[in-house]
Amino acid sequence: MGQTAVLMIDMQNAYIAEDGMRDALGWPPIWRLEETVAACAALLAAAREQGLPIIYSRGVGSAAGPLGNNPRFTRLLRHRADRMPELSPAQRVWSRQIMGAVTPRADDMVLDKSRPSLFDYTELEPLLRNLAVTRLIVAGLQTNVCVEETARAALSHNFEVAVPDDAVSTDGPDLHVAALNAMRVLYIEVAPWKELIAPGATWERAFTTPDYGRNPAYWSESTQAGSTR
Repeated sequence: MGQTAVLMIDMQNAYIAEDGMRDALGWPPIWRLEETVAACAALLAAAREQGLPIIYSRGVGSAAGPLGNNPRFTRLLRHRADRMPELSPAQRVWSRQIMGAVTPRADDMVLDKSRPSLFDYTELEPLLRNLAVTRLIVAGLQTNVCVEETARAALSHNFEVAVPDDAVSTDGPDLHVAALNAMRVLYIEVAPWKELIAPGATWERAFTTPDYGRNPAYWSESTQAGSTR
């Protein structure tokens, strides 16, 4: 069992700012934000107590434009331009900073990113290899966007991956649960953060649970429905 590291994804003030930005884009508030922040803070405290490496991501703008000049996001901004609030330079700086409740310590590492995955166009992989890390706990925001993208990329880079279901969240429970199940199907370990970070945790649930991430009732119902035709 190799070294475990915690990736704390995009826990930035933009998610708690009441500046009208998310509303203007048509995005709801983050579901269970206070509980998720508290769980992330507890996870970080436990990781520091064990001396585990902690790496934060901080989403920043790209020289290529919003989301790397993604044409669909650029189109969204154009359609919502009349509703977009004007932010001062100080407000923009504050919105990108890590939340005070989970602020990095002096010996933590912070990587800026311009894409959903923390592995894209950053030094994350060589940093992890230098730390002899083989297992990653990916927490933070948002479950179905940057957390899932980073977890999938971690698998592609041959890391063992776990996601704490109580220390991630997104724009509502449906997206949250669906994203967790999609990751379960990829054999990513999904469990409460206390179980994942416990010394000696084997992360075997993904391999020992039948229909992991799937709904067995669906197949049973489909079979029964087919037999009555």
